[in-house]
Amino acid sequence: MAKKCDVCGRGSTKDASRSHSNIKTIKRQYINLQVKKIGGKKLNVCAKCIKTMAKKKK
Repeated sequence: MAKKCDVCGRGSTKDASRSHSNIKTIKRQYINLQVKKIGGKKLNVCAKCIKTMAKKKK
């Protein structure tokens, strides 16, 4: 399963953890993916898209 939003295509980003001695360690920051039923299909949707869809619904 890919860790990407099926609606907007947003995925993970790279970030660096810095130790006390300033050594850089690359880490991944994953987005908040949730499985939602949209149009009868189960999709992986990020929380940002869910909030936007709720706002447009009103």
